[in-house]
Amino acid sequence: MNYTSEVENMCVVAKGPKHGPAPIPEEGKWVKAYEIKDISGFTHGIGWCAPQQGACKLSLNVKDGIIEEALVETIGCSGMTHSAAMAAEILPGKTILEALNTDLVCDAINTAMRELFLQIVYGRSQSAFSDDGLSVGAGLEDLGKGLRSQVGTMYGTKLKGARYLEMAEGYVTRLALDKDDQIIGYEFVSLGKMTDFIKKGDSPTDAYEKAMGTYGRFADAAKYIDPRKE
Repeated sequence: MNYTSEVENMCVVAKGPKHGPAPIPEEGKWVKAYEIKDISGFTHGIGWCAPQQGACKLSLNVKDGIIEEALVETIGCSGMTHSAAMAAEILPGKTILEALNTDLVCDAINTAMRELFLQIVYGRSQSAFSDDGLSVGAGLEDLGKGLRSQVGTMYGTKLKGARYLEMAEGYVTRLALDKDDQIIGYEFVSLGKMTDFIKKGDSPTDAYEKAMGTYGRFADAAKYIDPRKE
């Protein structure tokens, strides 16, 4: 260690009590974190790219400073989905400090990692007050049975009104309108379920019909429209 002459010529002033860092909540315990290995938690972070064209939701399950599980969900940019594939391979096994300083290829994923790092090291994780945290595999619970991200896609204009295109339930096939042309429900097909039915041997037509459902007062509509064509 090198010191300047000014510091060398100073007299020593004793330091008071050393209290250490403030404790943070981690998996049901209060922890004084001194090193990366002292950090555990499961949480989510949202990131966006520089042109704000796309966004990433990143979920990490960290145990003793090591990323044991990563879920990367992206929207709005085709290149980002391929970066997400790389990130899903890169992140598990790294410490959160390594991951913070790793180029995850996409601005949005890097930003999500930064936001997630801050949450976890400040004790703001989703599992902060859960005894022993969440098991590895908990990230899949965000996706539900079909292991598909929940996506909502809506479009609207002043001239022609709103169009529901994709809901949490699936791909919207028809909108139900009342006599005043207001939306009162919709018909959808769950693409995940349809694919599973086909994999089990159903014909595409049967699988399509079995995966279809409705929401709202769909049966009471005065008319139905295809939101993508009408």
